[in-house]
Amino acid sequence: MLKKIVVAATLILCLSATGIYQPAHAQDSSAPKPTATPAPEPDRVINAYRLDFSVNEMEDGKKINTRQYSMNLNTNDHNEIKIGSRVPVEAEHEKYQYLDIGTNIGCTLRGHNENMTLQVNTEISNFAIPPQGAERDARPAIAPVIRQLKINASTVVLLGKPMLMGSVDDPNSNRQFQLEVTVTKLR
Repeated sequence: MLKKIVVAATLILCLSATGIYQPAHAQDSSAPKPTATPAPEPDRVINAYRLDFSVNEMEDGKKINTRQYSMNLNTNDHNEIKIGSRVPVEAEHEKYQYLDIGTNIGCTLRGHNENMTLQVNTEISNFAIPPQGAERDARPAIAPVIRQLKINASTVVLLGKPMLMGSVDDPNSNRQFQLEVTVTKLR
């Protein structure tokens, strides 16, 4: 029996020395794990588009004013247009807060080819003008009155066709404001 144990031990020792036999060990959680080579990222298709915005002011169904803005935008990207002024307004005892007055248009274009969506965030603000003929107070106003138009909308893109993103009525008049956008693919 002793002879069998010596033969088995010698065989295990020889196999260990040649690398054929390696005893099993419990996995050490702190040992570095083999890393797999990351799969190559599929080619991202990036296309460029031109976005033409129109802000139409309507009165009694007739267009009385239009403002136009344009930007170029890549797919899966976000761009902004900001036009206006930063106006200081007293918030507390001699401390000022600044208001952004003007036009801000931000948009994101996602997807590719016929499966694109457009997210538009628009804010247009200005100072309210007192009605003509109204008597003005000799005292300066404590705070300006700001008019604001805000349209945040999302839609599926129809290339080359004007899309109405939103329409709002002015609560102080019979005017309506419409935001249109046309998306055109650039070559």
